[in-house]
Amino acid sequence: MEQQINRRRFLGLLPALAVSATAPEMASAAVTKGYPDKPIRVVVPFPAGSGTDESARYVAQSITMQTSQSVVVENRPGANGFIAAKTVATAQGDGYTMLITTNTTHAANASLFKKLPYDPIKDFAPVSLIAKSGLVLVVPSDSPVRTVADLTALARQRQGKLTFGSGSSSTRIASELYKIMSGAPALHVPYKGVPQALTDLMGHQIDFMISDISPARPLIQAGKLRAIAVTTAQRHPLFKDVPTMDESGLPGYELTAWVAAFFPAGTPTSVVDQMSSFIQQAMGSSAAAEHFGKTGGQPLSSTPEELAAFVRSETAKWAKTIKAAGIEPE
Repeated sequence: MEQQINRRRFLGLLPALAVSATAPEMASAAVTKGYPDKPIRVVVPFPAGSGTDESARYVAQSITMQTSQSVVVENRPGANGFIAAKTVATAQGDGYTMLITTNTTHAANASLFKKLPYDPIKDFAPVSLIAKSGLVLVVPSDSPVRTVADLTALARQRQGKLTFGSGSSSTRIASELYKIMSGAPALHVPYKGVPQALTDLMGHQIDFMISDISPARPLIQAGKLRAIAVTTAQRHPLFKDVPTMDESGLPGYELTAWVAAFFPAGTPTSVVDQMSSFIQQAMGSSAAAEHFGKTGGQPLSSTPEELAAFVRSETAKWAKTIKAAGIEPE
């Protein structure tokens, strides 16, 4: 008799169990159907005016145009991207807090530091690639340096007292790689972001820098900085008269940076896919090609799965580059 009662109770629970089992999918579908229905916060690990910031603001504007929801860009620079990355890693995974970042936080930092306050893989849900760009070696416009060979000779003459600035892992590693390949001694001066480093470069507080193209270009055009070389394999379309590092006597030198979007881990897959489609649509437009062409980048996009694989391969690639540059983890 007891067994029959228990069996009846169990059968009576089946509908409730079925609802419970499908609840996550139902909730996810419900979120996606009305997503987004409130403002989205985009956190950027670099200051306003940086290349990453400009990319983030373009994406934010495009998402607003597609969804009619406002997207607020919040700059959280400093600590090699730790502050911004941790902010998003610990945020609620509901699709309303997104990190737009670079290889600094999601590839290079893993080899630059012995311990990170976030896990680039486990703490994030990859959304989409956004853009990639080369870098440009710049000096003050009144510097005697006009070629990479000039810079190397000056560095040796000053016996290690020449200084260079960096505002991200990409800009630092680019210069460290130059030092190793040329044998030029120089001292590293870190900054919270590229714009601040460029300001000090113009003020002769540092001697040279390998910078993101976007913030450096207007200063080059205004005659405040001189472009010496680009880090891409071929000459950059914005600097057709500027040689590559390879052409300048460093065979095989090539380094590019990238920008991508990430949600906190645990964000519903359907929401991740929806945001990915927004970004893919934005980056696939002729307007994006024109915008990024003017700022020195190339628009890209990807599926979340493609970005996840890309991050894994880039982490290995940057580890190799950092080792080649002789940088010891801090």
